[in-house]
Amino acid sequence: MSSRDAILGRIRRSLGASGVDATRLAAVRHRLTETPVNVVPARGQLPAAERVELFVRKASDIFATVARIDHRDDIPAAVADYLRGRNLPQAIRRGEDPRLAGLPWQREAQLAVAIGPSAGQDLAGLSYADAGVAETGTVVLTSGVNNPTTLNFLPDHHIVVVDASTVAGDYETVWADLRRRFGAGAMPRTVNLVTGPSRSADIEETLLLGAHGPRSLHILVVG
Repeated sequence: MSSRDAILGRIRRSLGASGVDATRLAAVRHRLTETPVNVVPARGQLPAAERVELFVRKASDIFATVARIDHRDDIPAAVADYLRGRNLPQAIRRGEDPRLAGLPWQREAQLAVAIGPSAGQDLAGLSYADAGVAETGTVVLTSGVNNPTTLNFLPDHHIVVVDASTVAGDYETVWADLRRRFGAGAMPRTVNLVTGPSRSADIEETLLLGAHGPRSLHILVVG
């Protein structure tokens, strides 16, 4: 018997369970197929405009910066403005997301745009979020070539675009939408929930930004 089998066996015995427990198996199948919703906080249950305002406020509360722009075509200028404001090189790396590929990058002649995952040398990365969560100011990012996960963690500065129309009140709404869009058995390898820049206060309770990822998160809310 392996160590794994021994540990799982002790857990089963302590729970009085077995691998042929029909009631437990039915409960697991129900949970996986029906995805029942638990208590949903009332905080995010707002009209659309107020929901976006809550998202912006909550994101700002946890050290993200937020800019509102009217149209997707304004994204290149907003990216260039952010880089200039932080005295950073006019260079950004993005994935293959068609929403980013179709933008008028040529309007920003000084901005160098690289495409593909980051190998760790990029100062700034650009991603397009699947959604925002109003109750916590969180951005939801799915992995893949369109928005490589390396852009979430390796550059010092992470710029994330969120369509105002995709800002949900709560996590449950976001997960339900992801399941509808991707379908059973076809969810992305990773769903990253990013709430503010990377930070830690483990050492002497002193807040340190950039502890495990980007030291700066800048969100562009479109619409």
